[in-house]
Amino acid sequence: MNYLLCYLLVSSTVLMLSYVGEQSAIAAPNQTADRPQAVDSTPDLLSQSITQGVVAEGSVDAGSADEDPMPQVTSVSQLSDVRPTDWAFQALQSLVERYGCIVGYPDRTFRGNRALTRYEFAAGLNACMDRINELIAAGTTNLVKKEDLVALQRLQEEFTAELATLRGRIGALEVQTATLERQQFSTTTKLSGELIFGAISVLAGDRADGTRADRVPTLGYRVRLNLETSFSGRDLLTTRLQANNVTPLGGTTVTGGGLGALLTNEGRIEFDGDSRGSLGIGLLRYRFPIGSRTNIYLAGAGNGFVDIDASQQLNPYFDGGAVSLFGLRNSIYNYSGGTGFGLRHFFNDTLELNLGYLVPNANDPSAKNGLFNGQYGALAQLIVNLSPSSRIGFTYVNAYSPFPDRIQPDIASSLGATGSNLANSNFGTSVSTNAFGFSGSINFNPRISLAGWVGYAQQRYIGRGDGDIWNWMVGLAFPDLGRKGDLGGILVGMEPKLTNLTNGVNGGQADRDTSLHVEGFYRFRLSDNIAITPGVIWLTAPNHDDRNDDVFIGVLRTVFYF
Repeated sequence: MNYLLCYLLVSSTVLMLSYVGEQSAIAAPNQTADRPQAVDSTPDLLSQSITQGVVAEGSVDAGSADEDPMPQVTSVSQLSDVRPTDWAFQALQSLVERYGCIVGYPDRTFRGNRALTRYEFAAGLNACMDRINELIAAGTTNLVKKEDLVALQRLQEEFTAELATLRGRIGALEVQTATLERQQFSTTTKLSGELIFGAISVLAGDRADGTRADRVPTLGYRVRLNLETSFSGRDLLTTRLQANNVTPLGGTTVTGGGLGALLTNEGRIEFDGDSRGSLGIGLLRYRFPIGSRTNIYLAGAGNGFVDIDASQQLNPYFDGGAVSLFGLRNSIYNYSGGTGFGLRHFFNDTLELNLGYLVPNANDPSAKNGLFNGQYGALAQLIVNLSPSSRIGFTYVNAYSPFPDRIQPDIASSLGATGSNLANSNFGTSVSTNAFGFSGSINFNPRISLAGWVGYAQQRYIGRGDGDIWNWMVGLAFPDLGRKGDLGGILVGMEPKLTNLTNGVNGGQADRDTSLHVEGFYRFRLSDNIAITPGVIWLTAPNHDDRNDDVFIGVLRTVFYF
């Protein structure tokens, strides 16, 4: 090793070390993907390719037990990915053949283009210096020449300041790492949160009974704290704590209370619900893989079919952008909810199967309750992924709601989340439902996405007759409209409508007219942690009754992510 070679090798590695130290701090934990992922057995550290001595001394984590370093190489030709034309070939050849500082991976590669950390560089440098000292102690003067030792001494003198700085930085990193390990919340759990402040007001129009709707602006909130725990890196336990005080405009849900401003569930806001400020379990769910293509879901509390990954991927821009509850997803997903289980299986990259079973009163041992003796909703869905950003889904839901309804907060007996009063009525009897849906989204380009659905439910009002309920929606979303991260959207649809009744149910009176739901919104992404969305909802012929004046609802939603 001549002086010039040593100088270039050490100076370039010191400069590279400084750059790596500035550009890469402590790596963030990997986020668990929704889709099952195969475990990557390739270790992140380069320690296996530095030296056996490093691992033996514990200077660097030995990495995966499945990938031990290959035996000490004696010639650079044993490394299959190193060629004489490589810019560092001579330096590597000297380190391997004269000093024995380098080993490779089991597949006889060196992987010289991979990035290394400051710790890995320091460990490798230390190992090579230790090896040289061993050669000196053993008296192998034919390997370590006098001019090399002189050059090494001069290098140490020239780089005294850099090496001292390096030792100081490594020491500081060790202290910071120890502090983080001592003060961290959990080694398995990540805390995230979402806070919504929502200003809502009916701007014009009539209630479902034909009287003038109150124009009373309100300001409410919803706060969610999510504890996401992974025990294996591929599973995910989600525990959500939630509190809110947003009264639904319809006032017809258990949590809403009172009469509400509209007397119909048409026009409900997507973040409504009122726990009267009490903090409780909003969602409890555990997802784990069985094999590389299947996820299993155990739904403990507060789950809808969306929470077992059965709908959100079909309408990604509106589900998270729209300000109305109707605008999020096909209304047939609103049958039942709460506790149960689900399955998501990928036959291949194109075809996906979803199964789900949810009940609202799984913990109640009384009659017409429990896991299999009361209200339930069962879902089967086939999703076709046309491209990474375009997909369609075919959905079937079988549901049953005994009379009288015994429902948990925010879970309706049939389509109670959205739609007209007749579409949500059980007419004083138990209801059996078979619902069919077609949903999807197609991206024409990165800036325009078309989404929509059609939902049809066959209702059997047991002992009284049958009814048909329809809903549909079509919308355009504009990702990055104006600037990156913003989102614009407009949608037109029909909230659930009872279109037909047989055998004299309700005197044969279904919804008399058709109400259209028209909505526009624009989400300003102020930062990664703050988004503001103004939106307007227009209901023609509220409650599917053209005797009522059109309703206009204004919404201003501010979301803080942390």
